[in-house]
Amino acid sequence: MSATVTTLPSGLRVVTDCMAHLETAALGVWVGAGSRHERANEHGLSHLLEHMAFKGTRRRSARAIAEEIESAGGDLNAATSTEHTSYFAHVLAEDAPLALDILADILTESTFDPAELEREKDVILQEIGAVEDTPDDLVFDIFNASAFPNQPIGRPILGTPEQVSGFGREAIGAYLDAHYRSRAIVIGAAGAIDHERICEEAESRFGGLSAGRIEAGHPPAHYLGGEIRLKRRLEQAHIVIGFEGLAYGHEDFYAMQVFANAVGGGMSSRLFQEVRETRGLAYSIHAFHWGYSDAGLFGFYAATGARDVPELVPVALGCLAEAAQTLTEAEARRAKAQMKVSLLAALESPTARCEQIARQVMAFGRVLSRDEIIAKIDSLDILHIRRAGARALGSAPTVAAIGPVAKVLTPDRVAERLRAI
Repeated sequence: MSATVTTLPSGLRVVTDCMAHLETAALGVWVGAGSRHERANEHGLSHLLEHMAFKGTRRRSARAIAEEIESAGGDLNAATSTEHTSYFAHVLAEDAPLALDILADILTESTFDPAELEREKDVILQEIGAVEDTPDDLVFDIFNASAFPNQPIGRPILGTPEQVSGFGREAIGAYLDAHYRSRAIVIGAAGAIDHERICEEAESRFGGLSAGRIEAGHPPAHYLGGEIRLKRRLEQAHIVIGFEGLAYGHEDFYAMQVFANAVGGGMSSRLFQEVRETRGLAYSIHAFHWGYSDAGLFGFYAATGARDVPELVPVALGCLAEAAQTLTEAEARRAKAQMKVSLLAALESPTARCEQIARQVMAFGRVLSRDEIIAKIDSLDILHIRRAGARALGSAPTVAAIGPVAKVLTPDRVAERLRAI
């Protein structure tokens, strides 16, 4: 498999990967605008705009959009992240033009009907409420806010009830005009597709997008660390303790990914074996490393009963600190193998492959080959991986916790504990 990238005269980029053995196609539109691109008075607009894209255009009602794609056996969806918004479809090969037509329609001809807008704002308010009622989701929102306080990158993607309730058609239209420019958009397709045909369809159908200057980007992220804890009457304490990670373009990004996988990415990892299997301190525990365009976050999540909090956190920190000194070749090999399987699995799914190549073009301006990524992973030696982990653990800690959290260590105590190991 090999991906092909074409930049159209408008600046719109098209990336495809033909998977000739398939009979379906995945197509999508990725926009380089997410929650961190919002001004303070726009918080939540990216997500609201994503919702409103399916609520009617000049040619199709909301119901007609759903019926037309589903009559062809396809499905349509969208997602908002910190740095991107995406709209995508999965259809039979012969219906790829239909999918692109619907995607172009919702992005260039949406009417933002006032009645639909009010209904969808209510839906989002319910979504915000659902997160508030789901502590294992909410704890990551407050973790991000604590790591990047008073910065757009630290704000929750959904927005706040107050701001979402106040948005009108004018605010949505202004945000759309400012950010949904052809030069900020990538159209991706994978599966049973023809690159030239996709380019022709894209050029024809996305002519309504502005080719003007892209709205100024986002302010740079500054990891600061800190603490947010919400005391609630819950059976378990939901805890995230983290540190400064690396941007996805950093030369040590893959080393940090391997470290995170080795210490908490699977059932054989140190965190899972020590915290859950040996000590029985938690049902759920895992490590993570998220990369943004100019920053990153590394840490671990655990959920445990109030009585086990005083033991769990020091034990988990001990696993991380010791791994930064003694991670073995065998552990690194297992982590590398997990990463390679995840990478290669995307080559077997048109939807996953479409997202993979579109995101790579957004991030790097090109598609990274499978061999290039695998070579980077395989080239990492154990000392490199340990150093990446040690550097992260030497940064200011971030602590986020919900539930019975009185005995969760403060950031200062976390730092002291790590220095003592």
